Amino acid sequence: MITRLSSSQRLMAVFCIAIFFSVAMYAAKAHAERITQIRVEGAQRIEPATILTYMNLQAGDEFDSDRLDTSLKNLFGTGLFADVSFFQEGSDLVVVVVENPIINEIAFEGNKKVKDADLQNEISLHPREVLTRTKIQQDVERLQEVYRIGGRFSADVQPKIIKRDQNRVDLVYEINEGPQTLISRMSFIGNKRYDDSKLQKVVRSKEDRWWRFWSGDDKYDPDRLAYDRELLRKFYLDHGYADFRVDSAIAELSPDRRNFFVTYTLDEGERYRVGKINLVSNVPSLETKGYKEYVTFKEEDWYKASELDKTISKLTTALEAHQFSFIDIRPSVERNREKHTIDVTFTFNEAAKVFVENINITGNVRTIDEVIRRELALSEGDPFNLAKLKKSEQNLKELAFFETATAKPVPGSSPDKTNIDVTVEEKSTGELSLGAGFSTTDGALGNFSVREKNFLGKGQDLSFSTTLAAKRTEFDISFTEPYFMKRDLSAGFDLFHTTRDYQDESSYDSKRSGGALRLGYPLADKWRQNLSYYFAANEITNVPTTASIYIQQQEGKRSTSAVTQRITYDGTDSKLDPTEGLIARFDTEVAGLGGSAQYGKVKLGGSYYYPVVDKWVLSLLGETGYIKAWGGDTVRINERFYLGGNNLRGFASAGVGPRDITTNDALGGNHFYRGSLELEFPSGLPEDLGVRVHVFSDFGSLGGLDVTGPGIVDQDSLRVSAGAGVSWKSPLGPVRADLATAIAKEDYDETEIFQFAFGTRF
Repeated sequence: MITRLSSSQRLMAVFCIAIFFSVAMYAAKAHAERITQIRVEGAQRIEPATILTYMNLQAGDEFDSDRLDTSLKNLFGTGLFADVSFFQEGSDLVVVVVENPIINEIAFEGNKKVKDADLQNEISLHPREVLTRTKIQQDVERLQEVYRIGGRFSADVQPKIIKRDQNRVDLVYEINEGPQTLISRMSFIGNKRYDDSKLQKVVRSKEDRWWRFWSGDDKYDPDRLAYDRELLRKFYLDHGYADFRVDSAIAELSPDRRNFFVTYTLDEGERYRVGKINLVSNVPSLETKGYKEYVTFKEEDWYKASELDKTISKLTTALEAHQFSFIDIRPSVERNREKHTIDVTFTFNEAAKVFVENINITGNVRTIDEVIRRELALSEGDPFNLAKLKKSEQNLKELAFFETATAKPVPGSSPDKTNIDVTVEEKSTGELSLGAGFSTTDGALGNFSVREKNFLGKGQDLSFSTTLAAKRTEFDISFTEPYFMKRDLSAGFDLFHTTRDYQDESSYDSKRSGGALRLGYPLADKWRQNLSYYFAANEITNVPTTASIYIQQQEGKRSTSAVTQRITYDGTDSKLDPTEGLIARFDTEVAGLGGSAQYGKVKLGGSYYYPVVDKWVLSLLGETGYIKAWGGDTVRINERFYLGGNNLRGFASAGVGPRDITTNDALGGNHFYRGSLELEFPSGLPEDLGVRVHVFSDFGSLGGLDVTGPGIVDQDSLRVSAGAGVSWKSPLGPVRADLATAIAKEDYDETEIFQFAFGTRF
């Protein structure tokens, strides 16, 4: 019996048969495309088993396109292969690799300005490593960056690969260094108050000039350009321009890639004066009365942003002295744009009580921790103070032992504790120097010195120096321990030997040999006390028969055992090149604790610097001294004071004071005073040449000789001179030339119109 199917039943039957055949065909295909084995071809140095470990497939797996793609990427990602390919051979998977070569040698050609060793330190590839195109390109870019930092933007670096046997290659970087890329023009847009020449002195970058071969500031450096923006901002903010901003600083490279044109676009804004100054306390137990005296500026002064930080520092110190350790001082400013004034308010808030938990020091390879810790104004357990932290960082920088020094607070083990991370980068502290020069006082001279400022990493200062001159020879060995007995107490010793030729002035030569012990400590802020004891063997030699009888009588040997002290006050803005402030000193010396010399000596002197206008500095110097012998002794010729030459311009060395007019020998004096008024100002030449002009007037007197006799003149009358000079901070050292004439003098004084001094270190 035949059963007829309906149309729907026939359709269902066809669909089931199609499904059956599809599954069967897929199963058959899957069985046919399973990997029987994986073969590796082309491997030379790398074992096939190692290659298989990077693959996402193994024998028995299916030929899966996704897993094949992943395996291919893994192999390329190793950097071991220049090329990788897969193909199917029956049921086998064949992996064909082309290995990257091994670097046999790396060389540099064409480099003259940068040494091979310095270039090698900059690249990532090294001999016996696998060569990859990616790393070559990265190294080429790094080498070009090295030359750009050195101001050579036209430098070109081309890699060249030389094939060797056994899949090895030599890698050669062919370098065309090109000329230095200098700043040929630097201009400013938007500046109305200060002209371009003034602002060019503010920024560090400079235009190309022949005399800048030494400084290198005329070489273009993008990092320096960013620094220039900050210098401009600080300059304007310190001159009252609170709204100032640098809109852009653009450097355009010339078509020949030899020069840059730098343009700064500025918005100066209005200039402001200081309006009201307020001190507000949010601390119940703290009244602001009496603290306003620590504010470093006054109402109606031109606004200076830097004075805010100075004031906060002084207020913080004053508050701590009154047992307020946890005070946070926040300055706020309010502009009155109509009146062009800025009201300043210092708000005292009670800060969270946070104590220093740990101080962690890193980066000091040579310098021991103790040297660093003793410069920190904070110790473990102290109340944390941001002003003291900044002071600590400044102290470390002033040691001159480190390239960089930072002190940063980091969270401690609890909210009321903080750690301080001190990070330093060591630099060389040894000095080996040679010197040469000439002066009208000593003639031609040469100098050699060796110094280690951080001896054995303990912060100790050890030096040896010698000076050989036409009229002077000196040898000196010096050692200083800055923290003797782990206190702020400097201690040291000196060994010295000196010979001097005084034949032109006083018809004798002198020899002085001995040693000294030194001790120094601070008395207060800006005040320091120094004590020393020295013993010296002195000898007056080579006295001709034509010399003054008073000098002939002193020929021979004499020993000095003396105690000295010096109190110094230094309130200047710079120890090396002061422009403002006072520095004063008071010296005493007592000889007679043994030895044959018996005398007391006192000296008092100081210098005051006053900035008249920008770059114009007026200085006033004053000094006086007195020496007195006792025990029936007289002050010897080599112990007396002398005036003339460097300390009284217009007069020859030892040209003023008591003299034997029968032999014209200077005899020195037992008391003196001298002074100098000098105005220093720009020469009109480019400032970075370092040329300054000086006009001055010197005055002084010397007398009080404790011997009398025929031919001796001793008139301690006032001598006055006036003159002008030029100084130059040359690349080879300081040079100064002065022309001076004596206005008030005695007939027997020795004068000298021209004085010149030149010295160098190289």
